Amino acid sequence: MSAILVTENVRSWPLRFKGAEVVSARDYLVGGAWAGRRGLRVYNLCRTYGYQTMGYYVSLLAAARGHRPFPTVETLQDLRLSPVVRLVSEQLEELIQKSLARLSGRRFELSVYFGRNLARRYDSLSRQLHEQFPMPMLRASFEKRGGEWHLAAVRPIAFSEIPESHREFVVSQAEQHFGRPQRPSRARRTYRYDLAILTNPNAPDAPSNPKALRSFVRAARDVGIDAQLIDHDDASDIAEFDALFIRETTFVNHSTYRLARRAATEGLVVIDDPISILRCTNKVFLAELFERNSIPHPETVVAHEDTVEKIAATVGLPCVLKRPDSAFSQGVVRVDTEAELLAAAADFLRDSQLVIAQAFTPSEFDWRIGVLGGEALYACRYHMVSGHWQIIRHEKGGKRRYGRVEAVALDDAPPEAVRVAVRAARLIGDGLYGVDMKEYAGRFLVMEVNDNPNIDAGCEDAATGDRLYQAVMSWFRRRLDARGLNGNGHGRTS
Repeated sequence: MSAILVTENVRSWPLRFKGAEVVSARDYLVGGAWAGRRGLRVYNLCRTYGYQTMGYYVSLLAAARGHRPFPTVETLQDLRLSPVVRLVSEQLEELIQKSLARLSGRRFELSVYFGRNLARRYDSLSRQLHEQFPMPMLRASFEKRGGEWHLAAVRPIAFSEIPESHREFVVSQAEQHFGRPQRPSRARRTYRYDLAILTNPNAPDAPSNPKALRSFVRAARDVGIDAQLIDHDDASDIAEFDALFIRETTFVNHSTYRLARRAATEGLVVIDDPISILRCTNKVFLAELFERNSIPHPETVVAHEDTVEKIAATVGLPCVLKRPDSAFSQGVVRVDTEAELLAAAADFLRDSQLVIAQAFTPSEFDWRIGVLGGEALYACRYHMVSGHWQIIRHEKGGKRRYGRVEAVALDDAPPEAVRVAVRAARLIGDGLYGVDMKEYAGRFLVMEVNDNPNIDAGCEDAATGDRLYQAVMSWFRRRLDARGLNGNGHGRTS
């Protein structure tokens, strides 16, 4: 993909970067030669991005032409919305306090050039701001209020605002950005689309093991998609891809959500999309969703500090308490007595204003029905750890024991379990989900819908083989093709 830098006045733009041509905004907007170029990355370096300014129209028309604008019009709008800035400030609160702790003043401005700042101690904060507001150069303003730092505003940096002492650094960062190794030409000829598969090799509970990841890559290439494994160090380049497949455990207040949101804003096809992450990772939302839509589920109550004493009378004892954002059986406890319930609830309420309580539903295994695009994909039984009531047991020293995973052909899975799972998943969205259920008293009760379900080689794929990976990548191909038909495609001609 070739890159151009667009600015109002080429003659007055003194910086030249290897790997990128400088083009005037007027030529880009009205020049037929640029309009007809395919696979173009447009770095919008205009002085202003306000509504209906030259900079605004560069990003707007780039998107209409199937180019990749940087920043997008959506990002430009985010800069103008104070609620978005406040939300980012809250999401990055811990990092902001840590990064700015040594500052003694009340105000501070951070200049971010292609995701970096001159001072290494601000590297992490600069990368996160660049991820939230993807643009070549930005300036973030912080204010100290009540002893804590807050992000007050974010705006683009005009060339005239770059200090002379910063210019060498800006050129260096830009050349590193534009000088990244290109994909082999063979891939450019063979594959129509590019897919990024986000992984974290150091994560203890990665949703796909290395063998499964290799199967996803092969299946993608079989349908004309060039898949590449990336980590968070590659996140700044996400707009170079056509689609994103997150194979790392997702959380809302986490880089996985921020990357999903940015990718969706850039127009990528995404699993897990940010809306699915928001919905699935919060059990308060799921409890209300199931209740409102008559999805069969265990007796459930959402409690706060004034109502915890009513839990036992509502769901009975023993019962299960859950943190709203619990995952992998962490933040989930069984309580057998009123005293245990009150103690555990008090502990949970230190971190969250709400706690979930559910009637204890014993079973030898949980059903997991994988759902993709509103249709059943695979079925498994997740057996409980021997001598324990969960499928994962957390032991001292950080050790974990897992129950046996038993893949089942969809045709052999209980039809009612499949039907209920598909109905529950469709309430979340159109992506990839794992619906966990228990069979109890002749009914299938939905425990939760997971937005980032495990697909491990030798486990979930045991009954389907490569067809499981092919189905996921065919889903991506269909949606990428549909996006192209709607005039939003960036894929290469095969």
